[in-house]
Amino acid sequence: MTASGAAWRGVLRDKSAGAAAALMRPRTPSVPRLPLLPHLPSPMSVLSLLLLLLLLMGGTAAQAHKPSDSYLRLDATGPAITGQWDIALRDLDFALGLDADGDGNITWGEVRTRHADIAAYAAARLALRVDGRDCRVAVGAQQIDAHTDGAYSVLPLQLACGEPGAPPTASTTARPAVVDIDYTLFADLDPQHRGLLSLATPDGTRTAVLGPQASRQSFALVAGAAGAGATGGAAGSIWQQLVTYLREGVWHIWIGLDHILFLLSLLLPAVGVWRAARWQPVDRLSTASWEVLRIVTAFTVAHSITLSLATLGYVSLPSRWVESAIAASVVLVALNNVWPLFQGRRWWVAFAFGLIHGFGFASVLADLGLPQGALALALVGFNVGVELGQLAIVALFLPLAYALRRTTLYRTGLRVGGSLVIAALAMAWFIERAFDLRLLPA
Repeated sequence: MTASGAAWRGVLRDKSAGAAAALMRPRTPSVPRLPLLPHLPSPMSVLSLLLLLLLLMGGTAAQAHKPSDSYLRLDATGPAITGQWDIALRDLDFALGLDADGDGNITWGEVRTRHADIAAYAAARLALRVDGRDCRVAVGAQQIDAHTDGAYSVLPLQLACGEPGAPPTASTTARPAVVDIDYTLFADLDPQHRGLLSLATPDGTRTAVLGPQASRQSFALVAGAAGAGATGGAAGSIWQQLVTYLREGVWHIWIGLDHILFLLSLLLPAVGVWRAARWQPVDRLSTASWEVLRIVTAFTVAHSITLSLATLGYVSLPSRWVESAIAASVVLVALNNVWPLFQGRRWWVAFAFGLIHGFGFASVLADLGLPQGALALALVGFNVGVELGQLAIVALFLPLAYALRRTTLYRTGLRVGGSLVIAALAMAWFIERAFDLRLLPA
């Protein structure tokens, strides 16, 4: 055998041994390529997200849209002042424990047996003075009425007022000039509670919002009347109502968690651009600012249209349908941040869903009580307040989002993880509102 033949046989033996060893080694299964999906948030991102959401929600997850309100109507057009006070049974149950058997349902029998307690509780938290005379609030026979957010106890009111410094006896025959109201209902239980006042006077209906921030208010009912802090006259009344509705517009946005989460869901991807099948951070703040300007403007124009149409009585939609649609809009916009369906022209989405949110704003404005002679004023004031509230949120969010846009915390923790949490919460709202179920704690 030649040397070259032996060498070749050695090479063949080595190759055969290598091939056999390769066959005996366990094969690593090939992993198929998956489409590009967002990375899951890191534990630190999740913790930061939860802290942010807790601060944002402030414990209002279940009641995302409807705060605690009562409706106080007073008629001061004649010598004797009468009125009606609608108080939510759920609030009275929290304060007095109306649900005697603890089954979660408040029956008429349970309310009727506690009428004296309800009347005493309410009367002790409403103090009125007419022209300097202390008034005793007499509560009549109780009734039940249904509002958009549940059942309310309806309390008829009759005022008996005495002379200055004397015990209250009965109303005089003179028409009242100044009414002072001290409202403290649920002040020790709910700092966000509001009393929505509608005061009928010889010159028209006056409206005001009573609560912990403005518990004592004075109203001049006739021109030239004076009182401690009394507001009256055409100019004073108009300015006071404008400020009241403007303040309520701002406040509604800040406590309306569904509106806030809808706006944030639209803004979260504003510091990025969808390119090459993924979100990529923008290079300049001006690019993000232009996107935010288009989104906020479209949302503003849309909800202003439906807010005006609904307030002026041209269009009316069921409250349950509107609130359910608002929750659904939050779900869709939040999920779009994870699985984009409409990457470009998101301002069109803001406009379309803004039309629905406008009907929600209109229901709140109606609850506040619209003055007959100042309907346009109330509409303008409330709408401007909503815009100011939105701009405040944008001013806080945009610089922070731009600064964090390249971080894992923002890209996966907030934009992806935050959007999924928002979508889950909004889905629970949708089920509660559409099917009248209770999923979240009150």
